[in-house]
Amino acid sequence: MGPDTLIKPPRLRRGAVIGLIAPASPPVPAKIEAGVRYLEGLGYRVKLGAHVRRRHGCMAGTDAERLADLNGMLRDPQVDAIFALRGGYGCQRLLPRVDYAAARRSPKIIAGYSDLTALQLALLRKAGLVTFSAPMPAVEFAGGVDPFTEADFWAALTSRAASRTLPFPADSSVRTLRPGVCDGPLIGGCLSLLASNLATPFLPSLKGALLFLEDVHEEPHRLDRLFVQLRNSGVLRRISGLMLGQFTDQGPRRGSPAHLPWTEMLDEVLAELRGPGLDGLPYGHVTHRWTLPLGIRARLDSARKRVTLLEPAVG
Repeated sequence: MGPDTLIKPPRLRRGAVIGLIAPASPPVPAKIEAGVRYLEGLGYRVKLGAHVRRRHGCMAGTDAERLADLNGMLRDPQVDAIFALRGGYGCQRLLPRVDYAAARRSPKIIAGYSDLTALQLALLRKAGLVTFSAPMPAVEFAGGVDPFTEADFWAALTSRAASRTLPFPADSSVRTLRPGVCDGPLIGGCLSLLASNLATPFLPSLKGALLFLEDVHEEPHRLDRLFVQLRNSGVLRRISGLMLGQFTDQGPRRGSPAHLPWTEMLDEVLAELRGPGLDGLPYGHVTHRWTLPLGIRARLDSARKRVTLLEPAVG
């Protein structure tokens, strides 16, 4: 997986300083303010990165500016946690120059999802740091936050319970891909970002992993291609189990070729999956979603449709 020792950040306490950064695309200014108000209303103190309102093409500032905010927060002894304001695009460009030594030396909670997947996988590989695939202040917390999502988020960042079975919202519809029970370190995130990091030094080992995946705005044939890439690269034979969240807004664009239905496509391309698997979990670009910590051990019981975290994610 990278470093031999898994590093867990200290749990988040009321009054802690949360650094907000935009390492990918620029957040909407009004949503930055709404996210700050939300966190401060809960009793946290907020420190904004110097460049979160910058814009450089589709990114929130140049690579150097976004990296300065990220590394500055990693090195700042007053900052207890780092939340990405939003995803989008740009994190992969930063990976060679992230201060992984600072992440090891002074571990902090790092939370976000979507494009943040690239950074989180790299931090696990290079620093052994547990991070959180989680909702973001300028997206989910910018107004009308879903109670299910909110409760699971704060439980993940503050609880040191020895184990925790993840809850399901009332509208869940989960399908067993392959029955069975397995344990393994939780690793994953946005499928397209994980696939883009294959064969790079920024992806942790997936051998024995409990792999969790989601994605958004990918057409059916592109999703097929990404899953086939996992199959052809041997990932499906190496992992202990597979947890699929929601793959939203995947309708084919005008002029795109017709494709197999989602369930039929999965059954074909996942035929080499050796461990248990579930599809349709509450995770991804959706209203009701889990917060999943990368790196800690978990158990998947796909026949009973149960996921249990086997250790706390914070110290």
